Amino acid sequence: MRDNTSHRRRRIIAGVVGTGLVASAGLAFAGRGELNEQWLKFQWRDRHYNAAVMEKALMIAGGNPAEVQNESREAVTIAEQFAQARTAPSGIVDSSAYSNAYSQISGLPSVGGTWNEVTKTPYNADDPRYRDWYSNSSGGAGLVTGRITGLAADPAGKYVYAAGADGGVFRSTNADVAAKGAGSTALKQSADPGWVPIADQLPSLSGGDLELAKDGSLWFSTGEANTGGTSYVGAGVYRLASPRTRAFATTDKVGGNELNSTTIGRIRPGGDGKVWAATNRGIWYHSGSTTSGAWTFAFAPNMDWMPAIPEAGISAGANCKKNIDCGPTNAAYKNIVNDIAVDPRNPKHVVAAIGWRSGDTYNGFYETDDYTTGPSGWHKVTPVKGQIPNNNDIGYTTFAFSKKGDRLYAIVQQPSKIAGSSSLMGIFVSKQGKPQGPWQKIADAAELRNSGSALSGGYDVGVQAWYNQFLTVDPNNADHVWAGLEEVFETKNGGASWNTPSPYWNFYFPCWDISDASNSCPLAGHPDQHSVAVGGKNVFFGNDGGVYRRPVNGSDDANKNATDLVSLNDGTNDSLQYYSVSVGKDLTTGGGVVVSGGLQDNGVSNLFHVNQDGSNDDPAGMMGSNFGGDGADGFADPRNGCNQVQGYVYLSMKVTNNCAANKGALSEAEASSRLLDPNDPNPRFIAPVDRDQVKPDNAIFGGQYVYTVDNVWQAQDASAVKKVFDNGAGHSSTAVAMADGAGYAAWCGPCNNADFTRGISTNVQTDGTIGAWRQLDVSKLPNRYIAGMWVDPTSGSHALAAINGFSRRFTEGPGVGLGHLYETKNAGETWTDVSGNLPDVPANSVKVLSDGATVVGSDLGAFYRPSGSKDWSRLGTGLPLTVVMDLEAGPDGNLYAATHGRGIWSIAVPATS
Repeated sequence: MRDNTSHRRRRIIAGVVGTGLVASAGLAFAGRGELNEQWLKFQWRDRHYNAAVMEKALMIAGGNPAEVQNESREAVTIAEQFAQARTAPSGIVDSSAYSNAYSQISGLPSVGGTWNEVTKTPYNADDPRYRDWYSNSSGGAGLVTGRITGLAADPAGKYVYAAGADGGVFRSTNADVAAKGAGSTALKQSADPGWVPIADQLPSLSGGDLELAKDGSLWFSTGEANTGGTSYVGAGVYRLASPRTRAFATTDKVGGNELNSTTIGRIRPGGDGKVWAATNRGIWYHSGSTTSGAWTFAFAPNMDWMPAIPEAGISAGANCKKNIDCGPTNAAYKNIVNDIAVDPRNPKHVVAAIGWRSGDTYNGFYETDDYTTGPSGWHKVTPVKGQIPNNNDIGYTTFAFSKKGDRLYAIVQQPSKIAGSSSLMGIFVSKQGKPQGPWQKIADAAELRNSGSALSGGYDVGVQAWYNQFLTVDPNNADHVWAGLEEVFETKNGGASWNTPSPYWNFYFPCWDISDASNSCPLAGHPDQHSVAVGGKNVFFGNDGGVYRRPVNGSDDANKNATDLVSLNDGTNDSLQYYSVSVGKDLTTGGGVVVSGGLQDNGVSNLFHVNQDGSNDDPAGMMGSNFGGDGADGFADPRNGCNQVQGYVYLSMKVTNNCAANKGALSEAEASSRLLDPNDPNPRFIAPVDRDQVKPDNAIFGGQYVYTVDNVWQAQDASAVKKVFDNGAGHSSTAVAMADGAGYAAWCGPCNNADFTRGISTNVQTDGTIGAWRQLDVSKLPNRYIAGMWVDPTSGSHALAAINGFSRRFTEGPGVGLGHLYETKNAGETWTDVSGNLPDVPANSVKVLSDGATVVGSDLGAFYRPSGSKDWSRLGTGLPLTVVMDLEAGPDGNLYAATHGRGIWSIAVPATS
C-alpha cells in the first residue's frame, strides 16, 4: 500500500491475486468482474501516520469514481494485471500449458556457462546508509528476503524448512542457534541459519505449503494459494522421505497429475495415515506413507463448475463442458478451499473452510464425520447462534485445533467489509472443537489494534485478512495461540489479552528514532504474515520479508512487542521477488558494478562492487534498501550505477545521483531523490520505463501517455517529464523501449479478458526517420499482452516485441497458434513471427546483445539464440526454473536476470562461435 509517513513512504503491499494458472482456466483469481481493472492514481493527503494519511484510490466503475480503501483494493489491482498478461483475451488456458512448456524446455540444449547468484547475500531493510525520505530504513524489518508461504520445523527446532512464493524449498540445519550479540538491535539475527535450496529440480518452484509428517517425511505442495499478485500454480505435491539429508526429485511426486495446475493452500496430515490437500479445485486426500497411487477426490461444493480432471475420473461440470465460462471469470472462484483441519480426537472428522474472499453463496464451514463415504458425506455447517453471524459472510478462514482437539480456533475474514479499513470479522474459538460452535469471539480489529499494533485509523488491523493469515496453537498449552495478519499477534490466556510480538514496523512508537544510537525499539520483523511453525523452544514466522524466530515463551517490552525476535534471513534463503534489474559501473568503490532492482514488497535493493563472477565486495558486506515499499521498473546509468531512476507503483518514479544514500532525511526537501511522477491517469501497477540505449541521459516512461525525459539524471521534478503521445483513454503502456531517440510503446486497454485490445505506438516513420508519434497496425500480431519491447540501436525501423500469455493449443481466440517473439524491420508496417522453437511459455523480456544474439526472459527461465540462427537454447546452467521478469546487459559484459522468486543472477554472455 502506498503508506506515507512523516519522513518516508510507507509500503504498498503488492501481494495480491495470482499469476497462478488454474485447472482449465489459466490464471487463478484474476478479477472476477466485481472490480473494474482501471484505477486512478492515489492522491497524496499528508505524510503523517493517522487517519489522514490514507490516500484516495478512485475506482472507475460505470464512470462514477468511488473512494475505496487503498490497501485492499490496490492489492487487487496488481492481481488482475499479472493475470491479464497471461490469460487475455480469452481467459482460458489449458491446464497442460505449463507442463507442456516444461517438456519443451527439457528437450532444448543449453548454451553458455553457469549462472551466478548475485543476490545470495544479506539484504538489510534498515541499512543506515539509506535513511532517506523514500526509504523505510530504521523501521525495524532487519534482514529480509522474499515471501515465505510455508514453514515446517522438526520437534527440536533445529531443522526448519521454508517455501518461497516462487523460490522452492530451503532447508536450515541451524535454525535454533543463538542470535548474534553484536550489531544494532535492528540487525538481530541468527548467527548461521545454514539455508540450502532443496527443490530446484522440480518443475514448479511455486510454494503452496510445507508439512512435516510424524514419520519425518516432508510434504511440499506446489502452487501458491495466496490471492496475491504473483501467485503461480504448481505441479502437484511432493514427499521427501529424508529431508535432513536429501533434496526433492521429480520421482518424489505424490500421485499422478490430479493436482497439476492447481493452487494448494494447505497440506494436512491426519491421524489415520492420510494427508489432506486444500486446493482451488476442492478437497483431496492421499496415503501418507507412499507416493504411489492417485489422489482421491473428496469434495467440492460446486461440481457444475469443475473442469475435467481425467486423471481422477472427473468429467467437466455442466458449466464447463464446452469450456464456456470456465475461465478465471467464473470457475476459478467456485471451489476454493482455504483450509482443512483433521480432528485430533477422530481422524474421520474433518472440517474445511471453503469460499471466495469477496463472497459467494457456497462460502462457509463444511465437515464430514466419515470421509470414506465420499462427497455425499460432506455437508455445510450452520454455526449455532453466536458471534459468527452467518455463512454467507464467511470469507477466507484459517483453522487450528489444539493438540487434544478440545479447542478449535479460527481467523475469519468478512467479504462484506473487504473494501473497508478492515475485513477481519475476528478471531474465534469453539470450546467444543466443533465447526458449528458455539463460537466465541476472542479478538477483533479494535482489540488487536490496542495490543501493541502499529496500525490504526483508515488502515486497520486485518485490512488484508483476505491475504494475510496464519494460525497455530502451542502443542503444550491450548490457551497459547499465535495469529498472523499484517502483524503477528499472541495470546497466552485463550484470548483474554493479546500482544503484538511482530508489529507492522516501529515508526511512531516512543522507542523509535531515525538514528540507531537513539533508536531503542526491538526488531519489528516484516509485515504480511503467511506461515508459522513451532519447533522445540521456538516459534517461526514466515511473511513477505522472510523467516523470523522467537522463543515460544518469549519476552515483551512495555508496548507488548517482542524483545527477542530474530531474523533468519542471511541471504542464503534468497527468495527475493524482483520486477526489474539495473546495472551500472561502480564509481564509489573503484571496481565492479552497482546492481539494483525493484522488488515485491521489499523496495529497491542496492549492491555495490559486484564482480564478474557474481560475488561482491560491498563495503557494508550486504545489500541495502534505498527505496521502501514496492519497487517496480527502473534503470541505471551504465557509466555510473548510482545514477538511478527507480519506480514506485503507478509510474511514481524517482531519480537519484548517489544511489539515494542519505543518513537522516526527515523531510522531502532533504531527500536524496527527486520525484518525477507525471501523474498519469491510467498507468499499470508496475509501469514500464527505460533509458535510451544509445543516449543514456535520456529516458522513456509509459502510462496512458508516452513520456520522454531529456537529461534525466539532472531532472529536478516532474516538469522534466514531457508528454509526447496519448495512447488513448483507457489504454495503459505495458512495455517501452528507446534507442537514439527511436521509441516504441506497447499498450493494452481494456486489459482484462473481456474486450481485450492491444497496440503499439512509435515515433519512427515508414522511411526510418524520427517524427511524430503514431499508432501502428498490429492486426497481424497475436491479440495477446505485449510484455517486452526492444529497438535496434543502429536502425529505429528494426524492433522486437515479446508476447506474454500462451498460444498454439493452449488458448482460444485470436492468440491461438501464434508465437512469443515478433520482429519488424520496417517500423511496424509488417511483423514476422520469429519464435521458431522457442517454448510456448509467457515471454516477459527481450534483448538483442551487442554481438547480435537474442535473449528472452520467460515464466520458466531464459533462452538464447545466436545471431543468424533460428534455433533457441536454454541460456546457461544453474538458473532455477523460475520467472525471469527482466534481462539487462551490464557494462561488465555480463547479462543480468531479475527473477520473481530467486533473486538476481548473472552470466557471461556466450562467446560468438
